[in-house]
Amino acid sequence: MQTKDKEILQSSKKIAILGLSPDIQKASNKVAKYLQDKGYVILPIYPKGGEILGVKAYTSLQDAFKQEADIDLLNVFRKSEALLEVAQEVLSLPYLPKCVWVQLGLSSKEAKSLLENAGIVYFENACIKIEHQRIFNDSHL
Repeated sequence: MQTKDKEILQSSKKIAILGLSPDIQKASNKVAKYLQDKGYVILPIYPKGGEILGVKAYTSLQDAFKQEADIDLLNVFRKSEALLEVAQEVLSLPYLPKCVWVQLGLSSKEAKSLLENAGIVYFENACIKIEHQRIFNDSHL
């Protein structure tokens, strides 16, 4: 990853999180709270909608990208088996994010190939919170 991840994290302002849980014990919620505390605009995407971390949750990827402009990064908390379908959906959005970041433990060669061929920076099997802490020397959990 090295310099590309730092560039992406420095230039991104608005992060949509697919699979953001309202449960504060879940990793997705902890990661989102950390990013929010670091000044990023967080857009939850959660099938049941509602509000997560004080922000309106969109019910789908399409809904978020139709109603929000300038989403820089899509952070994905979905099973590896769902990643190809997510990648295909990303390519059908009204505009493309600069980066799709797939969380720790998740990967898909097909999704990676599809998105990189479309010019989207793709990271997988990496926690955005851990990488942010590593890059910016932030040891606060």
